[in-house]
Amino acid sequence: MILWVVFGGFLLVLATGAPIGIALGASAAVALYAIMDIPLIVVAQRMFTSVDSFSFIAVPFFMLAGAFMSHGGVTRRLLSFAHSLVGALAGGLALVVGVAGMFFAAISGSSAATTAAIGTAMIDEMEKRGYHKDFAAAVVAAGGTVGIVIPPSITMVVYGAIASVSIGDMFLGGFLPGALMGLSMCLVSYFIAKKRGYEGVGSLAFSNIVRSFRECFWALLMPVIIIGGIYGGIFTPTEAAAVAAVYGLFIGLFVYRELRISDLPKVLLDAAVSTTMIMFVVGGANLFGWILTNAQVPHRLGLYFTTLTSNPLVFLMLVNVLLLFVGTLINASAAVVILTPILLPVALSMGIDPLFFGVMTVVNLAIGCITPPVGLDLFVVSAITKIPIEKVTREVMPYLGVLLLDLLLITYFQDIILVIPRTFGG
Repeated sequence: MILWVVFGGFLLVLATGAPIGIALGASAAVALYAIMDIPLIVVAQRMFTSVDSFSFIAVPFFMLAGAFMSHGGVTRRLLSFAHSLVGALAGGLALVVGVAGMFFAAISGSSAATTAAIGTAMIDEMEKRGYHKDFAAAVVAAGGTVGIVIPPSITMVVYGAIASVSIGDMFLGGFLPGALMGLSMCLVSYFIAKKRGYEGVGSLAFSNIVRSFRECFWALLMPVIIIGGIYGGIFTPTEAAAVAAVYGLFIGLFVYRELRISDLPKVLLDAAVSTTMIMFVVGGANLFGWILTNAQVPHRLGLYFTTLTSNPLVFLMLVNVLLLFVGTLINASAAVVILTPILLPVALSMGIDPLFFGVMTVVNLAIGCITPPVGLDLFVVSAITKIPIEKVTREVMPYLGVLLLDLLLITYFQDIILVIPRTFGG
């Protein structure tokens, strides 16, 4: 009974267009009060307790770092560097979006932020150069998916805090999968551009590469500082987020000098709003997951999976199907909070590395950012371009296909995730 109330209420509230955090919290509150006869004060207590963690302090600091860097002229410099590398090739601007998406992901930690930053700067330029606007929007949406895979990643912070897995190791594990996703999407863009006759822009010149690299060097140094500081024993992952925020502020104000003191109130407010949205989703999802745990859903699901298979690889494939479906309905952070306590114990019982399982989960949910009906990146580019989401969806399908192939490779060849953490991790 309680499961029908929780899931039915969630889908009903979500169908009204309410934010995901509201839908999760409201459906859980109704179930607690009407079915379980638990005082509603427990709602506030559980939501507060779920985010009352030292690890979660990293979320607002990484949001601040991304906001400082994006408002401080970093986006333009990263695009210029990407253009110097691949702009002269067929479909050069589409390739620039893919490469710049990987660079910006190493700063923003968010797929939506990556999509919005790159899309605002590139979609109009692509249209002026003869690219179909639907295709340009699809390229930008697909390029944003690596925002939660390449470190730093807000979703990885959430998983690490919940699963008690090293956030630094999660960051290291995301490098190769993120690069694989970005490069494979660039390959798709290249072949589509060749077929449609989208030409490159400018010429490949070593001097341009060196000049543009110098201009964005300080921006590209940020992920190096974060990872190097963590594994050099200088600071913890949470402290690294604070260092990144201060570094972003310093770069914007004193190096690039495009961030002004008068901009700070708006930048701080934007980061605060984004952080609040994420934390509210985490709180609502934790409450939702707590009810599922009390209803013994993890135990039942574990027993069900063990009756289906005892093969870890088959289990991972089943989890992939489940996550792909869930990723079409709710955002990555909420999915991690709800499903990690349910699926991770089963994975551990089958001998699956929790670090691998976490990064695979994040990659899977990143693909959900461009999977209809509620792929977040699709809505972001639709809002930027005013193009109906169904048109963007049609153009994004080749990218969705290659990302699913990447997911299969990552699932089967687990060293794609584990090799760097094993080599450099603790």
